[in-house]
Amino acid sequence: MALLVLACAAGAAVTAVHVDHGLRDGSAEEASVVAAASARFGTGFRSETVVVAPGPNLEARARSARFAVLPPGVLTGHTADDQAETVLINLLRGAGVDGLAGMGPNGHPILSLRRQETVALCHAHELEVVQDPSNDDARFLRNRIRHDVLPLLTAVAQRDVAAVIARQASLLRGDADLLELLSGDIDPTDARALMAAPLALARRSVRRWLANPMPPSADEVERVLAVAGGDVIACELEGGRRVTRTAWVLRLEGEQSHVR
Repeated sequence: MALLVLACAAGAAVTAVHVDHGLRDGSAEEASVVAAASARFGTGFRSETVVVAPGPNLEARARSARFAVLPPGVLTGHTADDQAETVLINLLRGAGVDGLAGMGPNGHPILSLRRQETVALCHAHELEVVQDPSNDDARFLRNRIRHDVLPLLTAVAQRDVAAVIARQASLLRGDADLLELLSGDIDPTDARALMAAPLALARRSVRRWLANPMPPSADEVERVLAVAGGDVIACELEGGRRVTRTAWVLRLEGEQSHVR
């Protein structure tokens, strides 16, 4: 809702999209709240319905279903608090620099705002908003981070840890972007080029090559580098894929490679 207000204030041509995941009773009626706000601010509006079956990885599957019906370049209202939560989640999952850099600015225009600022903005405009009860469900890792971990870290550090983490993510994003740029000149199918490159750049080149579209695991990247270095003649990857080496050329079998 805050993003809707700010986009209109910036003079953008706005269409608000409500996505009903059908995961709780009454979710379909929430579209009327968004429709009312859209009518008040004179924006376009449409509602989409997706089907997300119960089961493991519910949040990730819901996100994939949601973005499948959203247009390319859609903007979302993630805040600095969301960024801090994302970084901590990625840290717990063993992410590298890209994961610790959190969400990039593309598609997230209000990452520098705090959650309380968006709440205050909605209150100032007397906007009706929907409080999603799933945001308090302790079964989801993000909610445990939000309600338990971040308050504890803030108490221990005696400072606003969310702001610190969000700022660090912004700094790491610059480093990650530079490494991505430098690694773009390396041909991931050229074993000699991979072995001659700094390890951080070689890893990124391999990650880009194997993305399908999700990046490979760190273990898979290391296995491919072992093939490039001649330690082994081939390695197996997720999804039935396989990387082999003939002379100094790496080949990805099992699907068409994604060299970019």
